[in-house]
Amino acid sequence: METMKRFEKEARELLGQMTLEEKAVILSGSNFWETKDVARLGIEKVMVTDGPHGLRKQAGGSDHLGINESVPATCFPTAAATACSFDTELLTRIGEAIGEECQQENVAVLLGPGVNIKRSPLCGRNFEYFSEDPYLTGKMAASIIRGVQKKGVGTSLKHFAGNNQEARRMVIDSIIDERALREIYLSGFETAVKEAQPWTIMCSYNQVNGEFASQNKRLLTEILRDEWGFEGVVMTDWGAIVDRVKGVAAGLDLEMPYQGPDHDNAIIAAVKDGSLKEEELDLAALRILCLLLAAKEGKKTDFRYDAAAHHKLAEEAAAASCVLLKNEESILPLSADKKLAVLGEFAKYPRYQGAGSSRINPLQLDNLCGVLEEREIDFTFAPGYSLTSDVVKEEELEEAEKIAREADVVLVCIGLPDAYESEGFDRDHMKLPDSHVALLRRAAKANPNTVVLLYSGSSVEMPWIADAKALLMLYLGGEAGAAGAADVLFGDVNPSGRLAETFPYRVEDNPSFAYFPGGDKSVEYRESIYVGYRYYDAVKADVQFPFGYGLSYTTFDYDKLTLNVEGNTVKGSLCVKNTGSCAGAEIVQIYVASKNSTVCRPIRELKSFHKVFLQPGEEKNVEFVLDSRAFAYYAP
Repeated sequence: METMKRFEKEARELLGQMTLEEKAVILSGSNFWETKDVARLGIEKVMVTDGPHGLRKQAGGSDHLGINESVPATCFPTAAATACSFDTELLTRIGEAIGEECQQENVAVLLGPGVNIKRSPLCGRNFEYFSEDPYLTGKMAASIIRGVQKKGVGTSLKHFAGNNQEARRMVIDSIIDERALREIYLSGFETAVKEAQPWTIMCSYNQVNGEFASQNKRLLTEILRDEWGFEGVVMTDWGAIVDRVKGVAAGLDLEMPYQGPDHDNAIIAAVKDGSLKEEELDLAALRILCLLLAAKEGKKTDFRYDAAAHHKLAEEAAAASCVLLKNEESILPLSADKKLAVLGEFAKYPRYQGAGSSRINPLQLDNLCGVLEEREIDFTFAPGYSLTSDVVKEEELEEAEKIAREADVVLVCIGLPDAYESEGFDRDHMKLPDSHVALLRRAAKANPNTVVLLYSGSSVEMPWIADAKALLMLYLGGEAGAAGAADVLFGDVNPSGRLAETFPYRVEDNPSFAYFPGGDKSVEYRESIYVGYRYYDAVKADVQFPFGYGLSYTTFDYDKLTLNVEGNTVKGSLCVKNTGSCAGAEIVQIYVASKNSTVCRPIRELKSFHKVFLQPGEEKNVEFVLDSRAFAYYAP
């Protein structure tokens, strides 16, 4: 694994030629998206842009909320979706594709992935994060980082740390006990740093245990660098600076975006009056120089990527990320000769990504009606609801009911509109819009062969699930999400996705419910390590769908489990056999538990997973290794 260290010698030579003023100035951007240069030393500025499930490069007006237009790019499924694939190799390939698009657009650093834990299903930015589980989060993040950086483009692991809500994110103080911080909220970052060494890490806006992340020396230096060995640059989220000088001393290197000369001048003045050591400034400047040298080496002039191949990869990723949650009477897969009723505006105008800084301008956008037409499927469409209003309209329901009654199978496309979840605010509840539920109930009453396609960036309550004979969870499937869904619906792809988060029956069942999003100044993480399935297991709570759940069109058997202890490591293997009639992939999930612990431990914790593809009747041996960390808990 190549790291920033290999550029240190050259960077030190350049640093030795820089004035105090030049060293201070290089610690902030030159505009909204670019770093500064040092022209007299041949040091070029570089561009950083938003991600993380595609490239959001703004060629004109700049903002960090996804408002102004960006250049066309492939919109891959969001992290909430791809986490369900449990496929690290797929995430690496997605990273490579995004890296290629960055190369074409002369982008040096992609701002992603986001690895904040899904503490609450209400967090408005959950669509951008992988999971409630830190092990899965870290492995998926490391994979996409390796892919992007393999192409000579950096990444920015974010948002470090304790940023698990949008409410008051600029000022809120996340009060997290040390064990929960280490085992849950920092663990995904740690895995990604140690296994992939992202070029940069982005600090969050919020405070963590009384200190802003942008000037939190314990996080930015003592843990991140001294303990984990991070070698790259720490940059701010956009506008996250509180005290610029204190930030430099704490281990913050790059301030983005440029906000005028005041902060640069403050650094210069602090060095001159002795309140900031010049060695601390030198260290930050050195790390930025290493970043700029890495970007220079990685730059590929006149590179062009294969847009068609990337769209096809987006389709593959969408299909691999679908989670089949219900399939009564094996209504799926569908045969191509069925007459379908396709209901819901999402069938023509899909929700395929989240809102905010990650909003991609897609190269092309599939929709379910268009995909069905290409497949020459006999179907009739009715909108059923409006995308701009939740009001239930009887005339729309009557049209949908008539079409449903005349079909062999009904596909109902429902979910959360953009207005329900986005960067910048959290949800108030987990319910679907009334108009979406009314459409499903009317369709199911007219035709029991009703299949729900659910579009959402996070878990939702499902009091309506009895009205669905089948339920396919699409999450936010990217620009080719409709094609990927059709691949699964018609059996071209056997669904293999597994939930990366728990679906509780009610929002009140979530362990953080009583404390989320906290008060005006702070939020207390009183549930400690009992996040997601760790909590539901501990209290033996019934849930709608558990973490790791997902159905297939085939069946699998496990056999011949062996475990061997070698020092502090456990090596295991088991045989997985496809006992069904069609090819498919199984996700082997390995959990550990402590039977006789002297401290409170979760009932089970995911510590290894493997995706294995099998033909009917085929069996394969799956091997796994659990090191001492897999069995450890944090003790201060």
